[in-house]
Amino acid sequence: QVQLVESGGGSVQPGGSLRLSCAASGSIFSISTMGWYRQVPGKQRDSVATISSGGRTNYADSVKGRFAISRDNAKNTVFLQMNGLKPEDTAVYYCSAHRGTVISWGQGTQVTVSS
Repeated sequence: QVQLVESGGGSVQPGGSLRLSCAASGSIFSISTMGWYRQVPGKQRDSVATISSGGRTNYADSVKGRFAISRDNAKNTVFLQMNGLKPEDTAVYYCSAHRGTVISWGQGTQVTVSS
């Protein structure tokens, strides 16, 4: 089992920035890809950004150039730096840890972008 604890969500005005963090514990030795997903009520959970154990990143088109994912393997932590936030970025953000075909999820952290 992998446990994921997220932090860093909150409310911000359009154009502002937030940094999300996610610390992994438990069976961390088998984690490959880590990532961030987001979900709004009534819609599916969508991928925002992922990072492999080797540092290869992938981003949703809607966040390219504004968000940056990074990973500290020594501390088993993944980060999401979000700049230039827009109202449409408002969602619950979930951290993920991939072990083969198994995905573990954090509890989610709310990000609200509003003036």
